[in-house]
Order: sequence, then structure tokens, then C-alpha cells
Amino acid sequence: MDQLDDILNQDIDPTETREWIDSLDAVIHHDGTERAHFLLEQMVDTTRRSGGHLPFDPTTAYVNTIAPANEAKSPGDAAMEWRIRSLIRWNAMAMVVRTNRKPGMLGGHIASFASSATLYDVGFNHFWRAPSAEHPGDLIGYQGHISPGIYARSFLEGRISEDRLDLFRADVIGGERSLTSYPHPWLMPDYWQMPTVSMGLGPIQAIYQAQFFRYLENRGLIPRSDRKVWCFLGDGEVDEPESLGAISLAGREGLDNLIFVINANLQRLDGPVRGNGKIIQELEGQFRGAGWNAIKVIWGSYWDPLLARDKDGILRKLMMETVDGEYQACKAFGGAYTREHFFGKYPQTREMVANLSDDDIWRLNRGGHDPHKVYAAYHAAVNTKGMPTVILAKTVKGYGMGIGSGEAENPTHQQKKMTGDAVRHFRDRFQIPIADDKLDSVPYYHPGANSAEVEYMLERRRALGGFLPQRRRRTDVPCKAPELSAFAQITAGTGEREISNTMALVRGMNLLLRDKQLGPRVVPIVADEARTFGMEGMFRQIGIYAPFGQKYRPQDADQLLYYREAQDGQVLQEGISEAGGMSAWIAAATSYSVSNQPTLPFFIYYSFFGFRRVGDLIWAAGDQRARGFLVGATAGASFPGEGLQHSDCASQLMAGTVPNCRAYDPTFSYEVAVLLHRGVQEMYEEQQDVFYYITTTNENYTHPDMPEGCYDGIVKGMYLFRDSGAGAAKGKGKNGAPRVQLMAAGGSVLEAVAAAELLDADFGVKADVWSCPSFSELSRDGFDCERWNRLHPEAKTPRVPHVAQCLDGHDGPVIAASEYVRGVVDQVRAFVPEGRSFTALGADGFGRSDTREHLREFFEISRYWIAHAALAALAKEGKVNAKDVARAIREYKLDPNKPNPLTV
Repeated sequence: MDQLDDILNQDIDPTETREWIDSLDAVIHHDGTERAHFLLEQMVDTTRRSGGHLPFDPTTAYVNTIAPANEAKSPGDAAMEWRIRSLIRWNAMAMVVRTNRKPGMLGGHIASFASSATLYDVGFNHFWRAPSAEHPGDLIGYQGHISPGIYARSFLEGRISEDRLDLFRADVIGGERSLTSYPHPWLMPDYWQMPTVSMGLGPIQAIYQAQFFRYLENRGLIPRSDRKVWCFLGDGEVDEPESLGAISLAGREGLDNLIFVINANLQRLDGPVRGNGKIIQELEGQFRGAGWNAIKVIWGSYWDPLLARDKDGILRKLMMETVDGEYQACKAFGGAYTREHFFGKYPQTREMVANLSDDDIWRLNRGGHDPHKVYAAYHAAVNTKGMPTVILAKTVKGYGMGIGSGEAENPTHQQKKMTGDAVRHFRDRFQIPIADDKLDSVPYYHPGANSAEVEYMLERRRALGGFLPQRRRRTDVPCKAPELSAFAQITAGTGEREISNTMALVRGMNLLLRDKQLGPRVVPIVADEARTFGMEGMFRQIGIYAPFGQKYRPQDADQLLYYREAQDGQVLQEGISEAGGMSAWIAAATSYSVSNQPTLPFFIYYSFFGFRRVGDLIWAAGDQRARGFLVGATAGASFPGEGLQHSDCASQLMAGTVPNCRAYDPTFSYEVAVLLHRGVQEMYEEQQDVFYYITTTNENYTHPDMPEGCYDGIVKGMYLFRDSGAGAAKGKGKNGAPRVQLMAAGGSVLEAVAAAELLDADFGVKADVWSCPSFSELSRDGFDCERWNRLHPEAKTPRVPHVAQCLDGHDGPVIAASEYVRGVVDQVRAFVPEGRSFTALGADGFGRSDTREHLREFFEISRYWIAHAALAALAKEGKVNAKDVARAIREYKLDPNKPNPLTV
């Protein structure tokens, strides 16, 4: 009894049901499946409008989405492509095995590329366009663990020499000739484009790259084209929140320039992805529900005859019932096991394979290893309009490694070595012409520069515009930064008016937007906080990007600063998603390389929601040589009202760990102006691969005019803001008064100035105040000088750190304070002149919700605590009495028994 008969037996009117099904079959036969689908949709709509409840099933049968009759046929030479694919497989395996026979255990992965070789081969041969005069080029996000396969292809193409293959993962001894473990643009700046091996970051970056392509097109910065973003990821990788967290954006904006290829080899690092379920079905439902076109490539061509004979649907039923853990076992244990434990579950399916040998059954291929099925899926994907596409390709992890040698086994991901028998099996399976007596060394194989295989590869790449991967280091679009005078509105003081330095930064952005050449390339990005940061004026001025325009009249349309969306809008408003905003920023910050269109992005967000929440993406931005401004607003420990989760006490320290991030904590509007000016010069005009992190606060205060001669000091990280006067004796100020040096950043500069006034008025102590917008830049400079001096012992003039240069001639102990953990200011301790005491004040511990004044008291960084620390340091040197320190504790109402903020 077939599956349809089972249904009819539960039916109140089987005859009527049979008539409907026969009618539908007739429609399919005469008018095609699209007509049948239209009629079914009309019937569903009619039923729902009549009150009927029809649950939505987001998944389809566990078979290929594209029927054999509808498959686009590949124009390639199948035999030649198999030969090339086999050579690439061999060289990729050899690279990892040879690397791990050396001392040092460098690692590497064999199984991931083994499972996905066909997926890449079809793309390279037929679909992926390189940048050329005729086409802007596709962007490919390669799965990180498969890098040996990409290097192996470049080796056959003549781009990578044989000796370089032996420098795989040898970045130190290999230098620029090494082949990095994974896609790292920082280490291979002419090759890789996207760092993807921190799982989940490739998919979310791909989505926002595709969005940014449309943004550039809709704003007229690049012409419209059919370029695509292809992103490869593993089925285990989808458990990372970033992998699927933004797929609704792609569906909502109809990003038909985006294609995900998920290599569903059913295994993650330790075992099955969904041993008790079906990961392909799960993903199909998630992507279809998010508005994606889902194409399943589950079964290879060898299954087509069996499925064609499955008239009663029993094989399809069996395929749906079988869980992934069992599918993995079938590939791991071979044909006899599969006959018994899979086909043997039903008499009908057992009979289907009765005339097949165990070897025949084991060779029943999965769709991701069949170039014909993969080509058909890719062809359908690139021709899909109005929605993104996900291709769910079923493969075998460790394909080709052999049963018992890693193929479809749980530990396969970690496999880096192969026995002699396994290598021999691999050679025989893929017909590599290497003699037995050569196998022990696992040699690379190249058929020759003039071989038919290489000629075929090169011809295919010529037809598609050139080699991939490739990366553009610099844009050839002329880039000119405005002069500092363009920022005159914020280099000038505010008089009696109080503003925040966040407002100063937004004003600086608006000044850049007015620049005729640079203005259209400024990309303001917010995560639903534009009004918080005073950016609502941009809504009317430049509009919020909306790919389909504004289809409604906003509630505040009658107001001056109404919420205006437009297809050519300039602001990227990414909703409540720091990861989304950061990914959009990366897309804009790398546009100079990806699209040859330099843009200058500003991503403004709550400061600690940046480095705390999306630090991994920020590190990836550094690897990717991003250029732009990250702005951590409402920064510092004294941010009032919000509390522990919002209090930013550490982002400046974390930012300083990213080598090409310039981290600054400015105080005054003119400091902001200098940083904007120098940042635009450095990143936009000079095209240096750095990015700036600037923290700003919402504290309102007056801002002075820009002092003369402070520009370089701001950029270097330290300049004299308030001079107490030259000392009459060492360690003394005017009239022999004791003297101290107060170093501070951000809001702490204001407290340091107030502390200096307290010290002078109450104790006769003179204090110089140094504004230090960047303790991390000071630290880098100091360690650079220290290193240079160590390596040049005979140099006549040792280098002197900027901190030491500044403090020379300014005597007394040094007190350094900021609204970040002590580790921020403590970075410069080593560069304070010898013999000078150094006290670090900072906001260690969890934040609190209270007023700004109370928070500074709590963290012991207020003016009173700074003044007390200065007196305590002077007392140690005998410049004041211990009684003076005790008097300060009493008069400033400091509690000696107060708990340490770090422990409460």
C-alpha cells in the first residue's frame, strides 16, 4: 500500500481527494509546477479567508529542491574538472600532512576542504567574477578551515610556488611569503579579503557587505551591477548567534545579491551537528521563514534512478525519518552497513538496492559532491530575483580520506596527519600519478604549466575576469582631507555655553558632510540611538537609508527634524543591534578595497556596548584593514543614571589591544576637531590601514579655544593644558611651593583642573595639568622608544618617550587619572622619568547608577581624591606633612574605611 493510499484511508471522501490530486497532476503535466503553485496559493488564500486554519510548514521534503528535469546543465568539461579537483584535493592534503610532520605541531585541517572541494570548484570554474574593467567583481567569504584548498588551487594556477606551500602556517619565518592558517588580510594583504574563521563573523559580515553594495548603488557612488556576495559556512557554524542573527535583514531588504552556501557535512568539531535531528531541514525552515530562497542539494546523481522508481514515496519517507547521526554512520561504516541499517528498514527500499553491490551503495553520492547538482543550484541562485538564496549542500566530512582514516568520523575535524596506507588510498581514489616509492614524503603534484589541466583552469579564470582570491590595497579614487580650518566651529571655544564633547563630535561630522568631495562618502551609522547622541538633525539633512524609500507619512512629519527615510539616504540606522551596526561599519570601512570606493564610516554607540558586545568583530576589522571612526558615546564610569550594565570602565583598555586601532579619550571640542582632522588625513588621504576609537561623554561643560601648539601633543596623546609656573627649586613651584604633575583624560581633566585649584588654595601646592587624550598611544610610543634603545646600544642619542619629554622640567610626583580602570593610565608608568613617583587612579569594579558627582566619589577619581593622592605622594617625598594628608581627608570628607570599589 503506497503513501497516498495511507492518506486516503484516513479520508472521509477518498474519491474526491483522488480527483483533486489527479487534477493537480494534469496541471503540472500541461502547464508546469509554477501554475500548480499559483492554484494552490489561491486555494489556501480562499480557505484562510473563510476562517480555516492552515498551519505553515516551513520545510519541504528531504530531497533536492531542483528536480533533475529542471537542472541547468554545466557547460564545463566534467572529466577535466574532476581531474583538476582531484589534484587540488591532493595538494591541500599534502600541505597539511607535510606541515605536521615538522617539529612544532603547527596544525591545519584536512577534512573541511575535503567535504567542500566540489562546492568551491564549481564556483571558481563557472560563477565567481574577479574585479576587472568589465565587472566590479564578486566578494567571496571562504570558510576559514578550508584555506589549504584555496592555496592548492593557486599553486596549480602558478600564483603560489611549491616552496611557499611549505610555509603554510609559518608566518614568522616565512614573512610575506608565508601562507596564513586562515583568511587573514592583515598578513596576506593582496590575497584574502574577509577574515572568516572566527565562526559566525563571516555570515553577518556578508549580509552587511551585500547591503552596502546596494547602499552604494542607491546613493549613486557605484553603478548597478549583478555582482554577488557569496558566503561559505559550515552547518555547525550556524549555532553561533551571528551566523543567523541578521538573516531577516537580508530577506527584508530583498538582497538578491547575496548567496549563502552551507556545507552540511553533518559534523562539527566533536560530533554530529544534529545527531538526533536534521540540520538541513532546520535551516531550511529558518531561512524560508526569513524570506530567503532555500535550495537543498542533498542527493547526488547516483540517487536519481532510485528516486525516479520511488512511486509510492517510501524512499522519501525513509529519507525524512532518518536522522543525521544515522546518515553519518552510514558513510563511516560503508555499503553493507547502509544496506542493512538504512535501506533495510522497509521491504520496498531493500528491494530497490537488491541488484546493487555494497560498493555501489557506498558510492551513492551526496549532492554537495556532485558538480552537476552544485552547478544547477548555483545557476538557480545567481538568477533568483527579489530575495537572497541559501544553498544547503549535504556532504561528507573528510570525503576521500577513506573508511577508518577519518571519513565521516567524529574526530575528523582535528585530523592533521595521515598514515602511509591512508595516503596511498587517497592517491588511488583520486588517481594522482605519484609512484609508491615517493609516497612517504607526500610530495606535491603539479601537472606542468603547459598541461591541459592548467590551461583549462587559466582559461576559466580569464573568462571570469582574473584570479581569485585577490585584494585591492588602495583605492585609486582621489582622496583629499579638509584643512583644520574646516573645523573652526569646534576648535573655537563655547564661551559661557556648555555642551558635551559628543555634541562637538556630531558637529564635526556635520562639518565633514558639508565638504563637497568628502561629504557624500561619510557614512553615519547608529544602532537606534541617533536621538540619544544628538544626531536627529541628520534625518532631515541627509536622510536614513531605506532601500525601497519611505512608504508612510511619519508621525512627526510636521516637525523640522522629522524621521525621513529615503532610497538614497545616507544614515545607516541598523536597529537595536550593535553587531549589525559594527558589520555595516566594517562594510563601509573596507569599501575602499572591496569596491574601490573610499567611504568614511562613523559608528556611534553606547561605549561599553561596543568592545564588550562585539569585540570579536572589532578585532576582525583590524585584520581586515578597516578605516573609519568608532565612537563610544556616553563613555566613562561617571555616566549617570544607567548603572552597572551601561557603565564603561574598560573599553579604552580593550581598544588599545588592537594593534591598528588608535584609541582616544578627548575632553575638549578642539581635541575632537584635531582627532577628526588627523584621522581623515591618515585613513582617507594617506590611506593608512588604521581606525580610530574615540570615546565621548554626555557631560555638559564649557570648552576653551584651542591653545597654540597643542596639535601634535593631542595626536601623540599628551600636552600641557595648565601650567602652574616654573619652579624656583627642584620639586618646587613659585616661591618654593611644592609641585605635582596631574595627568588626566576625558572627564577627569576637568576634575584634575579642579584638584589643582584645591591644592593651590588649601595647601599651597602648585599642580601642572596635562591633558592625555590617549594613554595607549603614549604607551606604544614609550615601548617603541625602549625597544629601539635596546637594539641600538651604540646610538649617540637615545630616543626619549613623549611622556618623559613632556615631564622634563616639570618636577614633582605624577598622579594620573581617568574614568577607566587603572590599567589604562598605568600603561605609562614605565615612561615617567626615573625617580618620580607615579600614582594611578581609575574606575575599577562594577558600575553604579547615581549622579556623576557621586559616581566619581565612589570610584575615588573625583577632584578631592586626586588632590588627596597628590598630597600623599608629596608626603612620601617629605614635601608636605602627614598632617596635611590627614587634613585633606577630613576637609574633603574622604572615608578611610570606605570599601574598595573593586570588591563591592
